[in-house]
Amino acid sequence: MTRTAIASLFAAATFAVAAPAFAQERDTRSGLDDRTHAAAAAKADPRFRANGASLDSILADARRRHPGRVIDVSYDDGEYDIEIRGDDGRIAEFEYSARTGRLIEIDYD
Repeated sequence: MTRTAIASLFAAATFAVAAPAFAQERDTRSGLDDRTHAAAAAKADPRFRANGASLDSILADARRRHPGRVIDVSYDDGEYDIEIRGDDGRIAEFEYSARTGRLIEIDYD
């Protein structure tokens, strides 16, 4: 093998090992950014005074039900949508009422 081929194989192997770590870091930042945007969207909703549920308590409940990494948080039409990638790799999608904090639906991918 030539030096170029060996260097290419080494670079590919290094990327294959490091890529999952980068993906986890990105998921964490995305989840935090999404949480900030979802909270801002809930406050901007004209029905905000009726949105009595704390996003923190909703996230804690979702994590209790499906331990893992929060990969997406959004707010739309009075509901929080939360996606969590579990330790087993499965993704759980939660839908909560922003007004009551009640869990409406869970879907698994």
